[in-house]
Amino acid sequence: MALEAGAVEKFRKNYQPPNYFVREVRLDVRIFEGVSKVDAHLLCELNASVAQPGTELALDGEDLKLEKIELAVDGGEARPVARGPEGYELTDAGMVIRGLPSTPFTLRTVVSIEPEKNTQLSGLYFSGCMYCTQMEAEGFRRFTYFPDRPDVMSRYTAVRIEADSEKCPVLLGNGNKIDEGTCTDDPSRHFAIFEDPFAKPCYLFAIVAGKLGGIKDTFTTASGRTVNLAVYSEPGNVDKLDHALTSLKHAMKWDEGRYGLEYDLDTFNIVAVSDFNMGAMENKGLNIFNTALTLARPDTATDSDYERIEGVIGHEYFHNWTGNRVTCRDWFQLTLKEGLTVFRDQEFSGDMGSAVVKRVEEVRLLRARQFSEDGGPMAHPIRPESYIVMDNFYTATVYCKGAEVIRMYQTLFGREGFRKGMDLYFKRHDGCAVSCDDFRTAMADANGRDLTQFEEWYLQPGTPQVEARSEWDAAKGTFTLHLKQKVGAGQAHLPEEKRREKPLLIPVVVGLLERATGKEVVPSKVLELTEPEQSFSFSDLTAEPVPSILRDFSAPVKLDYPYTDEDFAFLAAYDTDAFNRWEAAQNIGSKLVKEQYVAGESSLPAGAVSAFRRILTDRETTDLSLLAYALTLPAESALLETLQPPVDPVRLHEARASVRRKVGAALHEEFAQRYAELSPKAGEALVIDGPSAGKRRLRNVCLGYLVAAKDDAALKLCSAQFEEARARGCMTDKLAALSHLVDFPRGVEVEAALQAFYDDAKGDAVVVDKWFSLQAGAEVPDALARVKRLMEHPDFTLKNPNRVRSVVSVFKSNLPGFHHISGSGYEFMSAIIADVDKLNPQVASKFASCFSLWAKVDAARQELMKKQLVTLRAKEADLSKDTFEVVSMLSKGI
Repeated sequence: MALEAGAVEKFRKNYQPPNYFVREVRLDVRIFEGVSKVDAHLLCELNASVAQPGTELALDGEDLKLEKIELAVDGGEARPVARGPEGYELTDAGMVIRGLPSTPFTLRTVVSIEPEKNTQLSGLYFSGCMYCTQMEAEGFRRFTYFPDRPDVMSRYTAVRIEADSEKCPVLLGNGNKIDEGTCTDDPSRHFAIFEDPFAKPCYLFAIVAGKLGGIKDTFTTASGRTVNLAVYSEPGNVDKLDHALTSLKHAMKWDEGRYGLEYDLDTFNIVAVSDFNMGAMENKGLNIFNTALTLARPDTATDSDYERIEGVIGHEYFHNWTGNRVTCRDWFQLTLKEGLTVFRDQEFSGDMGSAVVKRVEEVRLLRARQFSEDGGPMAHPIRPESYIVMDNFYTATVYCKGAEVIRMYQTLFGREGFRKGMDLYFKRHDGCAVSCDDFRTAMADANGRDLTQFEEWYLQPGTPQVEARSEWDAAKGTFTLHLKQKVGAGQAHLPEEKRREKPLLIPVVVGLLERATGKEVVPSKVLELTEPEQSFSFSDLTAEPVPSILRDFSAPVKLDYPYTDEDFAFLAAYDTDAFNRWEAAQNIGSKLVKEQYVAGESSLPAGAVSAFRRILTDRETTDLSLLAYALTLPAESALLETLQPPVDPVRLHEARASVRRKVGAALHEEFAQRYAELSPKAGEALVIDGPSAGKRRLRNVCLGYLVAAKDDAALKLCSAQFEEARARGCMTDKLAALSHLVDFPRGVEVEAALQAFYDDAKGDAVVVDKWFSLQAGAEVPDALARVKRLMEHPDFTLKNPNRVRSVVSVFKSNLPGFHHISGSGYEFMSAIIADVDKLNPQVASKFASCFSLWAKVDAARQELMKKQLVTLRAKEADLSKDTFEVVSMLSKGI
């Protein structure tokens, strides 16, 4: 593809409302093998507030073959539209139509498309046993000619789907089914017609046609309506759908109780698809899910899989109101629906399980992915200012940091005040396409607050930095906390035109603890930091307290406070805020790794070992997942963000591994005892629930420390757990054991375990993906060679996103493999990016972000990374817009 044809940068400041509205859409979709037809009738109306009569109508279109175009005015006879300057003209972006009437008119187009050849998985495509769609962000233009933008909201009054009865016995669409039957002109074919009574943007349109199996149930809403529920998949996966259906019912009930939001259609369908670029999609009444986030059975899915599926099912269901009923005005506002809905699914998951564990998991993810994004050349505000391809901005910043911004509203106003803001938001904007400013205004008005300064969270890239210092006046019994936001510090790595250096409104939640007893003397209080520097005093104290700062991670910032090792140990043991107890343990681990990185092999401080021992031997805390996470060292990507560049990533990996080995050796007896306590007894039933998951999580963390030495005893322990887990049908313990076995030299035990895992999968694609991932992430000297061998396996393909990610995405996170000093890992990734880009630009552009660290690594690796970016940039004319945009952003400064 010639890049210059479509690589146009769009800017938020240039937003203009559409010249025409599409009030009603009628579609006739006829699916045939090879070529399918889409017959579209669009009832269009001039937007007189911005456009004059006679204004041309621009329709987006890509990879469409136009067969017919007609126009009818005021219900009159349809007449062909001539091709030419006074009729329609095809363009690189789609189609332009001129000479249009000033009154409403119906535009009819008939196009042919080839779903089987659609490897981009955007628009209508074929996957396994079904035809399905993915329209967000800009896939509808690959389906039919249309103004493909979210502020064009239409009622889809009749969507007719027709297909072969034997090959596609199940036909699904948005909304409610209003008719179905056998085609009169061909008895081997059948049809179904759907109506969606709610106006929606085209990105929420969906159809599915295929040979599917499924399970069904009903849900009774708070007002007494019965909603028919169904979850579909390939017939062989039906026995893995129960958890998804149960999670859906939990989400529907939770949204009614927490926000008073009731489902609004007669049916709600979920379809699991094996070829899917994203995790899931919230199409109105017809959610389409990646199989990896739908299918679960104890012998095929881990505890984390079960938790993730529940959260994502909730996320997509919650979009029915935050994304569908109220949607985005333009794609720059993506965080309006995604940040808000991520926050809602986080709260849902916390209520379904452990709120503090969920919070820990969120912050671990934020620091591992989003902080590094904010600290690199692709940093952008949660509401981007520009883009070439919107698919590149489905990022951790928009989703995860966006959710943190939403959470700060609740921190400032409390749960009751946040609910008031949500109620006002829906009251004002139901059925509309709106902006982030509309949400902020609703929150402000509902709570009587001026949130002008809060907009800075939507405008600024980078991770804010807060410095805290304290002062104790023993004579007055006053403790003063001095807070300073280092304005612009998180943006220093960015070019000047990307910076916006202004103070933010940062809610800093603080509590004070008595050092002698661990008693909380000042409960959590929200301090609003609005100036570059502010001081807050606490009086009537009898002794200098230990401050617990940024409780529950009240703002997505980096905190600098001069805690001592003793302070961290104290907080890890006594902080009444459970999140900050975990945070203190993380700081102990982080400091150990950084000391090993700087000084090389050295002994661990006795105080740090004691702190780990206290956590490991804690028998009072009932939430064992919290203990497991407290014992887990910070992720390498999170640690890298805390080190001053240049960083040797392999040395960092070795430092972290060294700390794990030394902690494991120092506390071997305690780890072994706890491991034995948590091990399942003979005949013990396998239970999937929160407490049982906590036991397994802590046991497997103990396993990680016990086998860190990689000696014969470690190999024996891993092999024993693997066999025990196989016998019990427990994927969580089985995967944990194999994840360590693959780090050993490829001996008899390792080969046997890998073969057994593969055989047990019995072709289950989701399980086979796990088999590929474990090997691609193995900490072995020949990591790249193993990856290349995996790509020669008959089950490997570049065309399936899950399968290619199971190898390539995992390898790029394998620090010793990807960052090998020879540069071979970089060269491999560059070649893969170019190959995948020809098939699926969305996946390729995500892979390209692996080079975002180039400015942070050591000089030798910098040059090797830059060389590959230059190589990719030289292929500019052959790259997709998606990948070109990412490569261009990463290349600035080279």
